[in-house]
Amino acid sequence: MRWSKFFIPTLREDPADAEVISHRLLLRAGIIRQLSAGIYSYLPLAQRIALKVMNILREEMNGIGGQEFFLPALHPAEIWKESGRWSAIDDIMFRLKDRKGAEMCLGMTHEEIFTSIARNEVRSYKQLPLVWYQIQTKFRDEPRPKSGLMRLRTFTMKDAYSFDVDEAGLDRSFEDQREAYQRIFTRCGIEFAIVEASSGAMGGTASNEFVARTPAGEDLIATCSNCDYAANVEKATSRLPVIEDEAGPAAPEEFPTPGVRTIEDLTTFPGGAEASRQIKSLVYMATIEDEARPVLALLRGDHQLHETKLADGLGATAVRPAQAEEIRELLGASAGSLGGVGAKERATAAKSKLFIVADLGLKGRRNMTTGANKDEHHLRGVDIERDIKPDRWTDLRTVSAGEHCPRCETGVLDVYKAMEIGHIFKLGTKYSKSMGAHVLNQDGKEVPIVMGSYGIGVDRIMTAVIEQNHDADGIIWPKSIAPFDCVVTVTNIKQEELRAAGEKLYEDLGRAGLEVLLDDRDERAGVKFKDADLIGIPYRITIGKKAADGVVELFERRSKTSEDVPLADIVARVQSLALSGL
Repeated sequence: MRWSKFFIPTLREDPADAEVISHRLLLRAGIIRQLSAGIYSYLPLAQRIALKVMNILREEMNGIGGQEFFLPALHPAEIWKESGRWSAIDDIMFRLKDRKGAEMCLGMTHEEIFTSIARNEVRSYKQLPLVWYQIQTKFRDEPRPKSGLMRLRTFTMKDAYSFDVDEAGLDRSFEDQREAYQRIFTRCGIEFAIVEASSGAMGGTASNEFVARTPAGEDLIATCSNCDYAANVEKATSRLPVIEDEAGPAAPEEFPTPGVRTIEDLTTFPGGAEASRQIKSLVYMATIEDEARPVLALLRGDHQLHETKLADGLGATAVRPAQAEEIRELLGASAGSLGGVGAKERATAAKSKLFIVADLGLKGRRNMTTGANKDEHHLRGVDIERDIKPDRWTDLRTVSAGEHCPRCETGVLDVYKAMEIGHIFKLGTKYSKSMGAHVLNQDGKEVPIVMGSYGIGVDRIMTAVIEQNHDADGIIWPKSIAPFDCVVTVTNIKQEELRAAGEKLYEDLGRAGLEVLLDDRDERAGVKFKDADLIGIPYRITIGKKAADGVVELFERRSKTSEDVPLADIVARVQSLALSGL
């Protein structure tokens, strides 16, 4: 490919609206262009990179027995209603009606579609196990698309699905996918971690998230300094020091707290309590089995609620903080004076059924202080299990760096930013039961198919690679997914000898099976070098003054090292380098 004919619209300055390094470099290197918020066009360089990523995905999926499909992106509402997700998923799904008024959606994932094929075509355990996958455009109406290709409204994803006759089969399929994902990310040159994560709207019994560490990441990951424990903070737990409470009064005691609005206010108020001896009370509205219900979430005063944990603990499809007027109508007081003592009775009087969920960190606590459900009043001497009696105990707390590992005795947790690049789920029978996908097992009994779901974002792989592989001059693509193996840079295209040498080398490299970009532009050498560094091609071969002596310069982008190589040896040299490592 000749640079003079290839569309690479590089930019000299960082775009003003690009916040993270990958977004800036994707734009500056002429790889993508924005059409709208969260919607990007792939330019020729992007397409070459994406196709290489997809080839790796196909090789690894095929290697574990995967069969490739290509399914519709436009889905009828009925099939999502069968699984129950039509009403469970919020406004993140693009919904529309066709000219006849039928409800439709744009596919954000394809569990329902694959399950419908399986229920119609798979009848016996003898046809299992199966691994089906596709590489398809997905659609999500992200409320805050940002960071280039990190959070998109339309994106490319490899989604795979396993079908087994029992849980043991699912375990094997899940492990096959887990190992394949490790090979995929390693081949793409990404440093990654595998962490425990919430299954969210996907459902199922377990999931692993694959994350790439980067300051641009939107996930927080907790890892142990001593063992292999790693989890997204939406799932992470820790061991807390035991707090021995003094015996309190026989019943809670009310006291006035004028001006107290926060946990911090109460710590400095005369007769108040330190944060660890307070009960934080938060009111949420949760959607559980299509019904909106008020929920009172209780935590220690010095702990922070994680909303994903709250949703998971409730089995809710959505949660949101209650509005001020909803809180007052429910409990008769404003935020800052709320508590669990007598909360159900107040809610019942307001003709509402309140559900109280408490964090495990409060288990067994007594002589605590909390709001009295009366403005500017609190209660002291509260025994959680005696005075509140929560409906459910579960983990609600966001872990913090420095807390003790839940798995080993000596480790402490570190918390860092990362971006999700892949996610694998044990769906179990969530979809097969609701949609009637059954097979006959060895005993002739009809059983629901046991499923798994496995996703990788192509756009996110490209983003993670850049986040982890760049310097001040631009992108450093791993050889496995670089748009070209090398660039031949002719320093002065107007010199016939240099131009002829560049043309011949370009042809020789191509015949040797290498993907080559010939920089035949009528530009200064410095401009060409900067552009080559910016777009991140692994090797640059410079044809300049030494060409008259039969020597060219070979520059390696990653190490920024140069060497003089005889022109007669350069093809074999680059061929050898291009085939080695990342």
